[in-house]
Amino acid sequence: MSTADLLSGACPAPRRESERVLLGHGSGGRLSAELIADVLVPALGEAAVPGPLEDAALVTAAGADLALSTDAYVVTPLFFPGGDIGRLAVHGTVNDLAMRAAMPLALCVAYVIEEGFPLEDLRRVAASVGEAARDAGVRVVTGDTKVVNRGAADGLFVVSTGLGRRLPGTAPSAAGAVPGDVVLLSGPIGSHGVTVLSTREGLGFEADVRSDTRPLHRLVEAMVGVGGEALHALRDPTRGGLASAVNEIAQASAVGVEIDEQALPVPGAVRAACEMLGLDVAHVANEGCLVAFVAPDRAAQVLAAMRVCPEGRDAVRIGSVLAEEPGRVRMRTGVGSRRVLDMLLGEQLPRIC
Repeated sequence: MSTADLLSGACPAPRRESERVLLGHGSGGRLSAELIADVLVPALGEAAVPGPLEDAALVTAAGADLALSTDAYVVTPLFFPGGDIGRLAVHGTVNDLAMRAAMPLALCVAYVIEEGFPLEDLRRVAASVGEAARDAGVRVVTGDTKVVNRGAADGLFVVSTGLGRRLPGTAPSAAGAVPGDVVLLSGPIGSHGVTVLSTREGLGFEADVRSDTRPLHRLVEAMVGVGGEALHALRDPTRGGLASAVNEIAQASAVGVEIDEQALPVPGAVRAACEMLGLDVAHVANEGCLVAFVAPDRAAQVLAAMRVCPEGRDAVRIGSVLAEEPGRVRMRTGVGSRRVLDMLLGEQLPRIC
C-alpha cells in the first residue's frame, strides 16, 4: 500500500492473477467458467459447437441420436468411504450422459500412472471401474495407459469418455428452463465433498458420512417416462455444488431462480461439518444427486416417479423459476429474508473429483 493510500484511508483491491492457471480454475465455479469461455472455447474457433456448455454433447450418427461426454478425475485421496477414483470415473461419465437424457452405451477409460505407484492400488481401482460399469449396465470398450515420471501425476489420474443413446421425447438442456418451472432435487447434498475433505485431512467426519457417488441414468429414465418434454433442464451438482449448477442453468436460460433454503435436504453430519469448517453446503460437491427444472403441470408426477427409485427416494421440491432478474439465483432463508446464491468463486474444496 502506498503512502498516499495510507493518508487517504483507501484500501486498494487485491491484485488478481490473470496470466496463470490457479487451483480455482478447476473448482467448477466462476473461475472455471471464465477459463472455458475466455481461453479454451475461443481457441477452437469454428470448430467449437455454438450454444451453452452442457454436461454432454448431442450428436447424430447413422440416424441414431447420441450423447458424448468426457471427464478427468484427479481426486485425492484415491480411496474414501463410499467410493474411490475408479467408481467416480464411471459414475461421473454415466451421469453426464444422463443429464442429457441419454442411457450409456459404452465407456473408454484411460489411466495416467505415476512411476512407483503401488500395483495393488492400481488393481483396486481397476476392479472398481469394472464393478461400477457392470452395475451401470455399460461396457468399457477401449482405453489407454500412460506412465509418467515420479512427481508428475500425484499417483493416479483417470480419464473416462462415454457414449450414450438419447431417450426419445425429451431434450433437457442448460438453456431449457423457463419461468414457472419447478426446481426438484433428487436427494441430500454435501456428502461427497465432506467425505473426501474429512478423509484427506483426518477430520473424523467420515465416520458419520459417506460419499453419495452412484449412477443416475435409471432415475432419469423413470423421470423421462412420466415427464417427457416437461423435463426442461437437468444437472448433477458436482464441482461447485448445487449453487454453481443452478447458476449455470439460470445464466444459460436467462431466467431467475429462487431456492428455499429450508427445503434443502442436508444430512446432520454434513451440516455440522460445514458449520464447523465455515463452508456453504450449497458449494460442496456431490456425486449422486441431480437438480431438475420441470414444467409445473408435470412436476408432481415427476417427483412421485423420482421417489419410487432408490436414487430419488428423498427427492424434494426446492424452488421455482422466475421471469425477473434473469441469470440470478437467490436463496429464501429460514427467517424470510433473501440473499444472492452465487457460483463458487475460487477453490473451496480442491481435488474432490
